[in-house]
Amino acid sequence: MFDQLWIDFTNELTPRVWELVGISTFETIYMGIIATLFSVVVGLPIGLFGFLTGQGRILEHSTSHKILNMIIDIGRSVPFIILLVILLPFTRIVVGTTLGTTAAIVPLTITAIPFFARLTSNALLEIPSGLTEAAKSMGATNWQIVTKYYLPESTPILINGITLTLVGIIGYSAMAGAVGGGGLGNLAITYGEHRNMVYVKWIATIIIVLIVMLSQKLGDSLAKRFDHR
Repeated sequence: MFDQLWIDFTNELTPRVWELVGISTFETIYMGIIATLFSVVVGLPIGLFGFLTGQGRILEHSTSHKILNMIIDIGRSVPFIILLVILLPFTRIVVGTTLGTTAAIVPLTITAIPFFARLTSNALLEIPSGLTEAAKSMGATNWQIVTKYYLPESTPILINGITLTLVGIIGYSAMAGAVGGGGLGNLAITYGEHRNMVYVKWIATIIIVLIVMLSQKLGDSLAKRFDHR
């Protein structure tokens, strides 16, 4: 029995399949890193202003605070698979196509922006309430309070937030493979399911798990390195 399983395994995993596994792994990592980068660049200021405009904060503004929170909550509430379909016309406008890894980055980024924005707001809420008064007593401007106190103080938690965002995007990238988004998800569906190559599905799953575990390990290590408390 085991001999037959091994023969089937070696027959399915041809050099061409291994090449596709390598390409798909690169595509998954590429989508994860680029989408995370864009989501941080956009989500960080949204989450930051959502925090700063809250009650008792240095830029307190009730209307702006409510609008930002509403945008974040709505963005986080839309299921990714629905968002993926809704954004097809927008994706085509941005990158010229709805297929492939670059096209998948668009919905991955948009679904991750409100998620990271909320993580940013929550990270800043962990800052001791007396820090603002202490900074103001030393003559710090609002910009200095944000750049010299808030962001450095919350760096470890923000790194953990970036790690969570990356892990989530990698999971969503597998879902994007169902509609031709490329990556390991697409490989598992195209070869593992449609061509009944069961081992390919297992290999794709194992690689995704390893990427997630390595990303989490790296994120935890960086967070500890920047945590000076």
